[in-house]
Amino acid sequence: MTHAALLTSLRVAVGRRHVLTNPRATARFRKGYRTGEGPAIAVVRPGSLVELWRAAQACVAADVSIIMQASNTGLTGGSTPDGANYPGGLVIISTTRLDGLRVIRKGEQVLCLPGTTLYRLEQALRPYGREPHSVIGSSCLGASVVGGVCNNSGGSLIRRGPAYTQLALFGEVMPDGTLRLVNHLGITLGEDPETILARLETGHFTEADIDTADDRWAHDHSYAQHVRDIDSDVPARFNADPRCLFEAAGSAGKLIVFAVRLDTFAREDETTTFYIGTDVPDLLTDLRRTMLRDFDTLPIAGEYMHRTAFDVADRYGRDMFWAIERLGTDRLPALFAAKSRFDAMLGGGLSDRLMQWSSRFIPDHLPELMREYRDRFAHHLILKVPRDQVEAARALLARLFPGGEIGDHFECTAGEAAKAFLHRFVAAGAAVRYRAVHRAEVEDIVALDVALPRNTREWLETLPAELEACTIHALYYGHFFCQVFHQDYIVRKGTDPLAFEHALWELLDARGAQYPAEHNVGHLYVAKPSLAEFYRSIDPRNQLNPGIGHTARSRDWAMAGSANLSASPPAAAHGDYP
Repeated sequence: MTHAALLTSLRVAVGRRHVLTNPRATARFRKGYRTGEGPAIAVVRPGSLVELWRAAQACVAADVSIIMQASNTGLTGGSTPDGANYPGGLVIISTTRLDGLRVIRKGEQVLCLPGTTLYRLEQALRPYGREPHSVIGSSCLGASVVGGVCNNSGGSLIRRGPAYTQLALFGEVMPDGTLRLVNHLGITLGEDPETILARLETGHFTEADIDTADDRWAHDHSYAQHVRDIDSDVPARFNADPRCLFEAAGSAGKLIVFAVRLDTFAREDETTTFYIGTDVPDLLTDLRRTMLRDFDTLPIAGEYMHRTAFDVADRYGRDMFWAIERLGTDRLPALFAAKSRFDAMLGGGLSDRLMQWSSRFIPDHLPELMREYRDRFAHHLILKVPRDQVEAARALLARLFPGGEIGDHFECTAGEAAKAFLHRFVAAGAAVRYRAVHRAEVEDIVALDVALPRNTREWLETLPAELEACTIHALYYGHFFCQVFHQDYIVRKGTDPLAFEHALWELLDARGAQYPAEHNVGHLYVAKPSLAEFYRSIDPRNQLNPGIGHTARSRDWAMAGSANLSASPPAAAHGDYP
C-alpha cells in the first residue's frame, strides 16, 4: 500500500480532521517532552476504540511502523520518533481522545481506555473513597493510566510498587502481518473484535459479565512484602524486572492496548507528614531500614530531595508550582498542548524563556520552615505516614533527628505538606527549564532514573572529579524507601552527553544498580536481554515502536546484530502468572 492509499484508509477510519500530516500540526506529537523527535507520515487521532482498531489495521496492512502515544509526557522519548529510519515510514497513533473509564465492582476496580489520565481517574474514584495506583506526581502532567502500565511506572507510594495488571484488552501484530485482538480483561464481551470494542466502550455489559473468580492480578500483590526485604541485593523495582513483565504490563508500545482493568485502593485521609533535614545520609538509611523492617505498617510515601535539586526546582519550577496549585491539574494537559503549538510556530524554548521571565513576579511559594531547612541541611526527606503509625514515627524521628546540626524534623500542617510534595514533584521539569534558559552554557541534560539494590547503605553518589568538572548541576531526588532515584545532570557546553552517560552507567553497574527504574528504556537506555526478549515475544513482527531500548528496527527482528536478542522468544510470553 502506498502512503497516499494509507492516508485515504486512515481518513475513512477516523475522519479527515483527525489525520494530521502538516509538519506544524504534527510537531507536538513528534517531539518528546524531554528528548527525541523525528518525522512521521501522519498523526492519527481516533475517537473510539473501533476507530483505533481500524486505523491500526490499516497501518499493519500497509506495513508501516507504528508508535502508540498518549499524553507525550514521557522522559525518555519512548512514545515519540527517534530519527527517521523506520521501516515503511512511521505513523503515530495518539489516543488522547479515548479518555473513557468505568468504575466497576463498587469502586474496587476500574476499566481505563488508552487516553484516560491519572487525574481523571483520581476524580472518578474520589466519591468512592478510593485512589488509583499513582497519585499526584506524573498525574499533574496529564500522564495516562495505560502509559503507566506499559512503562512499569512506579511513583511515590511505597506500598504499591510499579503499575501492573494481568487484565488487559490489546492488539498484537502476528508474524504473518495480521492484527489479532486479545481479550484478557476477564469480561465477557463477545467474539468479533469490533463488537468487543464497541460493547466495552459503551458499557454494554453488566457486573455479571465480569469474572470475579479470575485469579489474575490487577496490581502487584506481592510488592509490599517485596520492598521490605532490605537485605536483598536486587532492587525493589525496575523496568527489566521479569516479575512485572506480562502482556500489556511493561510492553512499552509493543502492543496496541485498548483497555486495562486495575485495582483501586482505599484513600487514607487521616495522615501525618514530617519534613526531615540532615547532613548525615546514614541517618536517612537508618530511618528507612528501621521502618521497613520493624514497623507493622509501611509508610505511605517517603520522597527525597537534595539541596541542589531544591534550589533548581525553587527557581525553575516556580511557575509550574503556581499553575498546579492555583489552576489545578486538570488544566495542565491543555496548557502543555498550547505550549507545544506555540513552540512549533515560534521556535523551541521561547515559551520556556517567557515563562521563566514571568515567574519572577510570583510571590514566594514555599513555607518559611522549608526555607530554614534548606539553609541548614543538604538532604531533605518528606515522610507521610498513616494514623496508626504516627506515634511510632514520632518516637523514631525524635531519636534519629533530635534537632541541631545532626538533623531535625517538624510535623507539617496540611498546607505545608501539600507544598512540600508539590515542590518535590516540580523538580522533574526544572532541569528542562534550566536548559531552555541557559542554552549558551548547557550542552544537554543527562537524565537517569536508577534503582539501587534494597540492601544499599551508601546510596549517595559521589561523582569522579572528571565527571564533576563536566557538570553544572547534578540534581538528586526520588522515592527513598524504594531506593529509586532520579538523577539529572546538567552538563556543560562542549561535553559529549553520550560519553558522559556511558561513564555513569559504568559507575552504576559497579554498584549493582538497575536502570531505568520506572520511566521506560525509551531511546536513552539499552534494554537488558530479558526485556528485549520480552519485546520480541509480544511483537514478533517488530512493527510497533521498533528500535525501543536500542533494539533492532528491522521487520521480524532480522539481522538484529544485537546481544539483547536470543535466537527465539521466551516460552512463557503469555498466560503464566508470577
